[in-house]
Amino acid sequence: MRSQLSNKKIATWNEADIFNFCRTLRIASKPIVIAANKADMQPSPENILKMEAKGLQVIPCASEAEVVLRRAAIKSVVHYIPGDPSFQVNQDVVLNEQQKKALSIVQSLISKYGSTGVQRVINVACFELLKMIVVYPVEDELNLTDKKGNVLPEAYLLPEGSTAKDLANLVHAELGKGFLYAVDSRDKKRLGAEYKLKNNDIIKIVSTTSRG
Repeated sequence: MRSQLSNKKIATWNEADIFNFCRTLRIASKPIVIAANKADMQPSPENILKMEAKGLQVIPCASEAEVVLRRAAIKSVVHYIPGDPSFQVNQDVVLNEQQKKALSIVQSLISKYGSTGVQRVINVACFELLKMIVVYPVEDELNLTDKKGNVLPEAYLLPEGSTAKDLANLVHAELGKGFLYAVDSRDKKRLGAEYKLKNNDIIKIVSTTSRG
C-alpha cells in the first residue's frame, strides 16, 4: 500500500498516519496536475520551483502566448500546431514591429519551457493521469473515411483497457447491440468484441444494425 500503513492497525494510527492516508487516497482517486499559468511573469519561476520541491506535478503555462500563436496561425501569419516546441513565420508575411516584438516574446518563452504548456497540460491530464487512449472509428477501413469521404472524421477518448465492443457502444448504441466484429484498418484483421483497443487504433465496426 502506498501509504505504508497496510501492516498497521487503524486503531493505532496517529494524526500523521491519518493525514498520510488521506493524502495517498486523494492522489490515487483524484490525480492532479497544476497548470501554472502566467509562467512568463515574475515571480512565477520561483513559485514553480517551490511547488516542484513539494513533489507536485507542475507544468508552466502561458495561455496568452498560446492564443497569440493560434490566432496568428488562423491568419496564416505563422505555421503552428498546438503543443509544438516551435513555430515558423510564413515567408510571404511581412510583420510590423508590434508583431515582431510579440512573437519574439513568445519564442523566448517556448525556448525556456519547451512549449506554451497549454497542450502539454491537457495531454498529461488526459493520457498520463486519467489513462485515456484515442481511437478513430471509420466506415471505410481502406481509405480511412466515413460515408462522405471525410478522412479520420472522428476521434474518441476511451479508458485504457476498453474493448472494440465498448467503442461500438460509444459510437452508437445500435452498433453495440448488433456488434459482429471489428476490423483493424492497418492489418485488416478481424477483431472480436473483447479485443482491447490500443492508442491510435483505427477501427471499423461491423454490425447487424446501422446507426439510427
